[in-house]
Amino acid sequence: MIVVLASASSGRLSVLRAAGIEPVVLVAGIDEDAVRAAHLGREPGSVVQAIAQAKADAAVRNHAADPALAESVVISGDSMLLLDGELQGKPHTRDEMLRRWEQQMGRTGELITGHAVLRVEAGRVIAQAAGHAGAMVTMGRPSRAELEAYADTGEPLEVAGAFTIDGLGGWFVESIDGDPSCVVGFCLPLVRRLLAEVGITVTDLWNRERAGSAVQP
Repeated sequence: MIVVLASASSGRLSVLRAAGIEPVVLVAGIDEDAVRAAHLGREPGSVVQAIAQAKADAAVRNHAADPALAESVVISGDSMLLLDGELQGKPHTRDEMLRRWEQQMGRTGELITGHAVLRVEAGRVIAQAAGHAGAMVTMGRPSRAELEAYADTGEPLEVAGAFTIDGLGGWFVESIDGDPSCVVGFCLPLVRRLLAEVGITVTDLWNRERAGSAVQP
């Protein structure tokens, strides 16, 4: 069975590869703001989960002719930072990134990641599951000069919460309470449970050559 990652996130791809799975990446862009607007008033985790579901559905719909989808499991994800009751996605611009960091430095927020898993046979979705999980992240207090240098790299502009823990942003995070893979954007324990819900054992998806090389002395 082919694993399809319906996400353009390099962090999610890295986590999946390190966990023994080499996916095919099929990205389908969606209007995330429209999905959020359609779920106003719902609890934050449900909103993030709904965006992940929309990404998975769009990937199957827009890439229906791709042979990789014929017999596959499609995994999508979305992440947002919850701070002061407000969900924050990607800042996109340098000014917005700096504004957010001025607001969040030295504070603790919840990084919420949602996932959807679709099992596809003969090109049709036969089972699906979705869920969300969170981890508490305490930010450091970088100087203005450090923040500006970080912004200039471009890394924080297209990631939830305007930071990473698996890149340059790791220098500016004080602590994490919860699953670190959730903060990167691919929550391994959650995805394993969702795979089980659609009748797939995660170990059956492992790239045996890659998984074997990871334990060699």
